Amino acid sequence: MKQSLLKAFASAAALCVLLVLAACGGAKGPTVAIPNDTTNEARALLLLEAQGFIRLREGAGIAATPKDVESNPKNIQFKEVEAAQLPNVLRDVDYAVINSNYAIAAGLDPVADSLAIEGSASAYANILAVKQGRESDPLIRALAAALCSRQAAEFIAAQYGGAVVSVVDALTDGYDPAVDYAALTGQTVSAAASPTPHAQILEVAKELLAAKDITLEIVEFTDYIQPNNVVESGELDANYFQHVPYLEDFNTENGTHLVSAAAVHVEPMGLYGGKQGDLGALQ
Repeated sequence: MKQSLLKAFASAAALCVLLVLAACGGAKGPTVAIPNDTTNEARALLLLEAQGFIRLREGAGIAATPKDVESNPKNIQFKEVEAAQLPNVLRDVDYAVINSNYAIAAGLDPVADSLAIEGSASAYANILAVKQGRESDPLIRALAAALCSRQAAEFIAAQYGGAVVSVVDALTDGYDPAVDYAALTGQTVSAAASPTPHAQILEVAKELLAAKDITLEIVEFTDYIQPNNVVESGELDANYFQHVPYLEDFNTENGTHLVSAAAVHVEPMGLYGGKQGDLGALQ
């Protein structure tokens, strides 16, 4: 009698578990780590949607969060992580959607190592950003021309093999004909940048400016907050690490007044395998 009751209780408990799982959309699915900042989180979700793994609420767009996921057949568990830390948590999750700059810095090849990668990401072109009102400053225009140069585009193509792509339509020879370079002789322009690829690309601009006796000071940061703060405060002249959607969101959230002075390149965001070696768990 006692064994019969225990069996009945176990069966009832198992049924309850199945009912709970059914109510929650099934068993726990693969864990996917995504950036926790507003625009890059949405960008990661849009990449997953483009692959057919989820469906977002209509109109969610570049403001999407996991709350906007309407269809999630594999019951993906989203883990929101600071963008720079995503390569570090990759081994602890099934998958991670990682910005190419952080992937490259971690020794990942976005073209060869990603399981899926963004197609057109022109809306997310990385920009040279300055405080509003400084866009026409001769030093800023000189820096922008150097970044939008043929030399910089050739460096990007050779160095990153498609993991970073120039978006400059009209490449310059490195110099802006409207700038009086002689008047800038001996001056210094400063730029905050993430180490890879931005600081590396700035080294090309540094050589071009040096030929005109202008010094480019490159200051590296590993986060997404301080580069904007130091430009807003005037400590540095410009920064080069972000795209316009992120900048606009940052301005809204922090009351800063930063604008784009030039669009330079795009870094396709990629989906990388951690515990999973292929896309099977998502399909």
